[in-house]
Amino acid sequence: MNKAVFFDIDGTLMDCLNGITDIRPRVKETIRSLQANGDYVFIATGRPYAFLNESLYNFGFDGFVLTNGAYVKVKEKCIYKECLKRDSIKELVYNFEQRNIQYILQGETYSYIKDEYKKLHSFYDSFSISKKYFQSEYDLEKVETYKIEMLYNDKSGMDYCLNLANDDYDYIHNIEGKSFELYSKSNTKATGILRVLDFLDIPIENSYAFGDGKNDIEMLSTVGCGIAMGNAEDYVKEHAKEVTDTVQNDGVALGIERFIY
Repeated sequence: MNKAVFFDIDGTLMDCLNGITDIRPRVKETIRSLQANGDYVFIATGRPYAFLNESLYNFGFDGFVLTNGAYVKVKEKCIYKECLKRDSIKELVYNFEQRNIQYILQGETYSYIKDEYKKLHSFYDSFSISKKYFQSEYDLEKVETYKIEMLYNDKSGMDYCLNLANDDYDYIHNIEGKSFELYSKSNTKATGILRVLDFLDIPIENSYAFGDGKNDIEMLSTVGCGIAMGNAEDYVKEHAKEVTDTVQNDGVALGIERFIY
């Protein structure tokens, strides 16, 4: 029976802030060996399509679970998408601008960001993210948004962002970077993975996932075998069945060799 293996990007396949801006050679080799065996390999990430670099586009993954499960592709076919409510986006954007919070609206192919948001642009430069699929001119009435990221300047901005968590939204907060990711509670990497498994008719016991962060917890505890990276926080590791080495030490390759082969 074929297996399906899902990989987070940041802190799992790559570590852009610490110089790993591409999938390392040994990791590439082991992932390709899965495909050669007839197994499926997917990216499962909080990133939108616009934040994938050329090496991820061109690697040959069998699909993508993007923006924390709000957009799911198998090969070139979109099997699921659910954007955030447009009226809610308009209200959020108004409140961000009142509080000098810089933001980017993450869409299906393009992401939408104003040119004057220099801090936010620099933030993405630090992750080696191309601006190829960034657009600065857009109509808020027509844009479909699957996730939002924000940078705040002060405590009032932080407090506003923190108060956005409710029955509809969840978030990731990077205090050091003064950044937030805001996304729908109804979609997670786990829900996206379950849709892929159903589409491919693969039983959940034949599914595996690698991750390191808060938004990986649900997928690590949902798949047949969740594998936490060695660099993950302890509270993330508690939700995994296995723990591998760090991203710096080719933890994905070691995890595939030890827990999947």
